[in-house]
Amino acid sequence: MSIQRKDMDPSTQWDLSPIFKDEAAWSRAYDEAEQAVKDLEKLPGTLSVSKEQLKAGLDEMYRVEELAERVVDYAFLSKAVDNGDPRSQEMEARAISLSVALETATAFVGPEILSIPQEQLAQWMEDDGLRVYRHELEDLTRSREHMLDDQRERMMAMLGEIAQNPGNTFDMFESVDMRFPDVHDEAGELVPLTHGSFGVFRESRSQAVRKEAFETYFDGFAKYINTLASIYGGAVKMNCFNANVRGYEGACEAKLFGDNVPVSLYDGLIESVHDALPTMKAYLALRQKALGLESLNLYDLYVPIMEDVEFDMPFDAAKALVKEALKPLGEEYQHLLDRAFEERWIDVYENPGKTTGAFSSGVYGAHPYVLLNYSGKLNDAFTLAHELGHAMHSYFSDREQAYPNHGYRIFVAEVASTVNEVLLMRYLLEKETDAKRKAYLLNHFLEEFRTTVFRQTLFAEFERKAHELCQAGTPLTAQTLNQVFHDLNALYYDGAEINAFGDTEWARIPHFYNAFYVYQYATGYSSAVAIATHILKTGDASDYLRFLTLGGSDYPLEELKVAGVDLRSGTTAIREALSVFADTLEELRKLL
Repeated sequence: MSIQRKDMDPSTQWDLSPIFKDEAAWSRAYDEAEQAVKDLEKLPGTLSVSKEQLKAGLDEMYRVEELAERVVDYAFLSKAVDNGDPRSQEMEARAISLSVALETATAFVGPEILSIPQEQLAQWMEDDGLRVYRHELEDLTRSREHMLDDQRERMMAMLGEIAQNPGNTFDMFESVDMRFPDVHDEAGELVPLTHGSFGVFRESRSQAVRKEAFETYFDGFAKYINTLASIYGGAVKMNCFNANVRGYEGACEAKLFGDNVPVSLYDGLIESVHDALPTMKAYLALRQKALGLESLNLYDLYVPIMEDVEFDMPFDAAKALVKEALKPLGEEYQHLLDRAFEERWIDVYENPGKTTGAFSSGVYGAHPYVLLNYSGKLNDAFTLAHELGHAMHSYFSDREQAYPNHGYRIFVAEVASTVNEVLLMRYLLEKETDAKRKAYLLNHFLEEFRTTVFRQTLFAEFERKAHELCQAGTPLTAQTLNQVFHDLNALYYDGAEINAFGDTEWARIPHFYNAFYVYQYATGYSSAVAIATHILKTGDASDYLRFLTLGGSDYPLEELKVAGVDLRSGTTAIREALSVFADTLEELRKLL
């Protein structure tokens, strides 16, 4: 069993005291924020009076939002490490209510600002006092056609807590309530199967171990598949409802509109990956041959194809490796990595009730936090590098941008994280002299492409189809969703055996409760390949480091241009990344 959190070394757990000294301080801040939110009721009707009152109103609104965000962050991070703790559950529930109250109290802002005649608003925006809000006001003007009147905006804001319910229900079910039977390890001993250990079992050299872990794990989801379909269907319906109410053509357009990303880029990504599927089929054939398998199953996709190559990676070794690989990003970046390790920005190991997977969360006015479920493998070192990319992006943006502009869009977030992954892989490949280990690394690089570009695009296509079915009035039953996922597995993994156990994988993906999110892993990875290649070729990371400071001060595609990547003009960067996948496959084939 996983070690109980109270019995773990505190130095491997994050320290939340830079946010609030203790829970009592959090409670006082909560009370202050709650009252401040109530006091915002004085603002409606004042923003449109003059540019001075517009500035004063926005200043107060963001002051309150900054305070409330800090309260919410503390509660969220407290619960993430033990979702079963009743006190943390209560704190998060109160924090969610505070967020909804804030959103409701500020729902008038958009409609009231848009009630200002467009020419007058444009004149006001030229005032230096409103400079910090200029991009926000421009963005708001762009959304004029999808803005509702004040009363309906308040109603939509009040629906915010309900809209979060499917995702919250999934988190509680998957992280707290789900249990799996024990499975056999390589020695034939019964050992616990958890969300964290599942990833380790998938890499086992024993196909019997992989098969049992795969089938046992997904059977755990299959037992509740109708419930999970109902939960996810509720989330999709809410997304479609929002799109319809606001006059978008569909849920995908509604989600991408906020980033000013055209739907053509989303569909262009899918088309580009479809064009590269013959290369994926060739990779699967090479994998099957190298593993000596009569047939290749989905549970055979994660095991390294090289035998007797071990990359055991204790956490201290991973820290040293990541630091060395990221040296091209400069001395300041190195110093910040030291701070992250020494000041307990990171919660390292799995414990019962802890949120599965990994994430980074920036906290304005404090520092970023990283959650891991570290199990001591090379993949965990890549996860560490990935999440630290997010963290440093948050740090630089928080430091260089005022609060209204500090929050970068998710689209560019995955660029920062995957630049670190690519730099780590390039470093390992450059330093490795042993042919077997180099083949292992090349295979790992191919797996990064498979899981980050191909797999996430598969997920993106699943989301697109699920929402299109909903918009067409088709009920999202378990059978329907399973069939969609089955067909996509058959398309993307042509040459592998596709069975019913793999059909339910959609039911375990938490990102689906943040709709149309995952495609950004694929676009981010493609952009990261271009950025990392430039840094290693020129030794100049200055444009990239400037990109990290931009926060949300511009649209993501414009910010990417600062780093030297232009996705607005087409999918060139994506196709170039896929050509790197093909080249890497050929290099591995020759080496084998």
